[in-house]
Amino acid sequence: MTAIFLAIATSFIITFLVIPVIIKFSKRKKKMMDVPGRRKIHKKVTPSLGGIGILMGLVVALIVWLPFEAFQQFKFILGGILILFFIGLRDDVVPLKPFYKLLAQMIAAAMIVNLAGIKLDSFYGLFGVEELNPFLIQVISIFTIIVVTNSFNLIDGLDGLAGTIATIALTTFGIWFYLVGDEWTSLLALSMTGAIIAFLTFNWDPSKIFMGDTGALSIGFLFAVMAIKFIDANHNLPEDNIYKFQASVTTGICIIIIPLFDTLRIFILRLSKKQSPFTPDKNHMHHALMRMGMTHSQTALSLGTLNLVYVAIALFGKNVEDAVLLPAVLIFSVLLSLTLDFLIVRKLNRS
Repeated sequence: MTAIFLAIATSFIITFLVIPVIIKFSKRKKKMMDVPGRRKIHKKVTPSLGGIGILMGLVVALIVWLPFEAFQQFKFILGGILILFFIGLRDDVVPLKPFYKLLAQMIAAAMIVNLAGIKLDSFYGLFGVEELNPFLIQVISIFTIIVVTNSFNLIDGLDGLAGTIATIALTTFGIWFYLVGDEWTSLLALSMTGAIIAFLTFNWDPSKIFMGDTGALSIGFLFAVMAIKFIDANHNLPEDNIYKFQASVTTGICIIIIPLFDTLRIFILRLSKKQSPFTPDKNHMHHALMRMGMTHSQTALSLGTLNLVYVAIALFGKNVEDAVLLPAVLIFSVLLSLTLDFLIVRKLNRS
């Protein structure tokens, strides 16, 4: 436990010290600044390479506090994070075609599934399905990693939001892995949390720096890996383990629900308007809440609180099966979305 606390402190300190240097350096290089535009909420030119500071904090903490044998276990996870980091860095400095970003994500995801062995081995009893064809396992696992990675990247459009959601989810994963005896995975998750908290001190409204794709893709990738690792590890715990959740899939979803639900919601809205689901717009949940008059900080805190509500639902439904808990979570989510849309329409009609 001491090593975990020291790893958190190390990643926090390194990121906290590095971010001001990145801000100062970025202001000298116009290509390293995020310029306001039609789809962007911020109003001033802002450095966009905060992900460098986050990754530096994580890497230093792991080098200092993670045992060598753990590096052997996590080398493919760290390799995947680095692939996404450099792709994000390239895109932040010189825009990259979406195809190349997707290709890099597929390579990183395939490496995790085939070399690290982190994959969804089945539907874990969901829909009554236990076993899957090996090829189908690979396809579903790679697809899941890509979807979660990009969904996290999509919510990074508001001061403090992505960092808040990442802090909640990675802290939840880190605590659970520690409680079930997997201290190395806990240290990995919580080291990233320490770096993100340090970043948030500069990213809170008014933001001095953004994490950019450099940070969002890297964190989103770790998000996906932790979710899959949790679902599989939880499912394989003995039935009498007090930390076992009966609904492995739904619990994993609840922890990372905000980016997933927002992406699904935005795709449905675009398709309902006969638009491509990949058409950029300002219909994300954080855009909707800001149209209701919320500030950046209020929006980030509101969505962070909502994420905690879903975690609480998973905790209270600890002994409920996926077949019951998943529909309940979906119905709750749909009602929330409809309520949000109703409130926006009512506010616009009053304006």
